[in-house]
Amino acid sequence: MKNIRQLLVQCLQAAGGSGIALPSGGVSVSVVNELLDTGGFDEEIFLSQLSALIGLTWEAAPIPDAADSPELKRLVPARVALKHRLVPLKLIEEEGKKHPKLLIAVSDPFDLIARQAVAREVDAPVRWCLAPRKRLLLALRDFYGIGADTFDEILKGREVDAAELDGRDEANIIDEDNEEATVVKFVNQIIREALDQQATDIHVEPMEDKLRLRYRIDGRLKELPVPDNIKQLQQSVLARLKVMAKLDIAERRLPQDGRINLQIAGQFIDVRVATIPSVEGESISLRLLGQQKFTLERLHIETDLRTEIEILLKKPNGIILVTGPTGSGKSTTLYTFLSQLNTEHRRIVTIEDPVENKLPGVVQIAVKPEIDLTFAVGLRSILRGDPNVVMIGEMRDLETAEIAVRAALTGHLVFSTLHTNDAIGGVTRLIDMGVEPFLVASAVRAFFAQRLVRVLCPACRVADPDAVEKLRELGYTAPLTVPVYMAKEGGCEACRRTGYRGRMAIYELVRLTPKLGELIMHKARQQDIQIQAIKDGYRPMREYGVRKILSGQTTIEEVMSVTVADGDS
Repeated sequence: MKNIRQLLVQCLQAAGGSGIALPSGGVSVSVVNELLDTGGFDEEIFLSQLSALIGLTWEAAPIPDAADSPELKRLVPARVALKHRLVPLKLIEEEGKKHPKLLIAVSDPFDLIARQAVAREVDAPVRWCLAPRKRLLLALRDFYGIGADTFDEILKGREVDAAELDGRDEANIIDEDNEEATVVKFVNQIIREALDQQATDIHVEPMEDKLRLRYRIDGRLKELPVPDNIKQLQQSVLARLKVMAKLDIAERRLPQDGRINLQIAGQFIDVRVATIPSVEGESISLRLLGQQKFTLERLHIETDLRTEIEILLKKPNGIILVTGPTGSGKSTTLYTFLSQLNTEHRRIVTIEDPVENKLPGVVQIAVKPEIDLTFAVGLRSILRGDPNVVMIGEMRDLETAEIAVRAALTGHLVFSTLHTNDAIGGVTRLIDMGVEPFLVASAVRAFFAQRLVRVLCPACRVADPDAVEKLRELGYTAPLTVPVYMAKEGGCEACRRTGYRGRMAIYELVRLTPKLGELIMHKARQQDIQIQAIKDGYRPMREYGVRKILSGQTTIEEVMSVTVADGDS
């Protein structure tokens, strides 16, 4: 024991953790894991030093050999590997030996319980090596698939009964310690992993030979590694999700919509659920909506634009339209505006399809076409309810637009969205819908357009050597006085090897000034409207994006992918 303590102290000193005390009461079988939990030192230096001192091979990047994967999974069951945090790497042929040795990576060489479990379960001679714990955990998930230990236990012959599919009346608590291997636990693991990876959506998609799971992370879809035989549990997984969303599990021919209230670590997560019948079975999509606080600070809006927005929010009436394609963050922006206005002196009423986030103190109505509760019908009833501020989820037709205009002209502040490519395109869209140009000029206060771009990982971003030429394509010709960054290929552990962490919005704002109003009333061309808007202070979204590039927050490629140059269609 004394020698082990000396080894650990020596390794901690090399890794910069000399001030960390070893666990009291002697060296336990999991002492290394206890030390790693404390943090405060370089994990890789500590473990690599330890491997050299005790004579074990060091594996900096533990990735199982894909060619040997079926055999490796057979030799080391998922329940053993995941429980004891060990990864089978490869089979090593040795001269003169009848059976190859199995190389297994661990992060704690003194974990005797793990060694005993391997001795009982693995029918092969074993050679041990050390690897970083963080990378081991990622390799385990990628190799076996999420929830593989639970999946193995379920397939051991246990029947999936109705009790496993029962939902809870209030919130589904997904962080409870459930030792039993059930479909409930398996589905909880899928959702918990999505929350850990900060995914915004989960897609469960039946295919001919497998059940595909995909997460949308930072706007990009990423396929999730899953157990090999997950297709066997397809109906049970889909049924569990439908029960959680209080949907009809017997109805598989028609689309259905529902919601799930989740609770994890005391935090409530609202989940929108939509089912789509397909030839291979029902596809289920889950939109994860955290109970977030909507503040202007969270939008990271540049100071000058924020000042203009605050002026607009103080207007007593008029229409403010947020434009952009689906998934560009329009709803988040609208909720933020409403939160700024949500005081005891204002009555705020919304009509949405569906209600994405619940705002305390705001009356929110969900559209229900099956009972003829449309945007237009709901909006009429809202105006009879003495509101100060009205939010319409989307202006889809002339009837809704005309009622919104009438509301704005009679003293209400109205917010809504439009699907257009840019802010100025909102003018054309309203007129194409049939709204008279003089009403557009009189009622609309501003068009606000936005797109989402990925944010560079500050831990691994690198300088962009071709920044000057790329910026010239964006129309920026001024001398560079600050470094311009790009995403590092392969990223780092902090950004899940993507080079990006999170997303942010880039914006453009067109305020309807008197001169713009005159052009609109005379049905001027969009190009003429844009020229006047620029004279009145309008700055295109691409120019706003360049400012975010120069501040080191995003990349040239991200801005180019969501914006167009002047004159482009």
